Amino acid sequence: MRDLFTALGLVFLVAAVPAAARAGENPEAVVTIKKMKFQPAEITVRRGATVRWENREKRQYHNVWFEQAGDEEPDYIFPGEFYERTFHKAGDYPYHCGPHPEMTGIVHVVE
Repeated sequence: MRDLFTALGLVFLVAAVPAAARAGENPEAVVTIKKMKFQPAEITVRRGATVRWENREKRQYHNVWFEQAGDEEPDYIFPGEFYERTFHKAGDYPYHCGPHPEMTGIVHVVE
């Protein structure tokens, strides 16, 4: 019986972990999306870092589009959702929001 409770406790603990925590790596940097802005709009991270953009708007959807890098426009992220990207090469990576092109940002990746 003790083994059953132990197993059930383990299942409960795994189920209680938020989906974002199970999704993969912890981000080294977080950019919040709020009031129609990327905050901060400019960040610097080391090569290999993962950056997370979190949509903290009340109702508005956005995306994070690295158009100059040749990426296709990504799916929207709705309030409470996030987008992550890992940067494997040093350089400057400008981006913008597809539906709101006045929202811009840049990720500087250093060695």
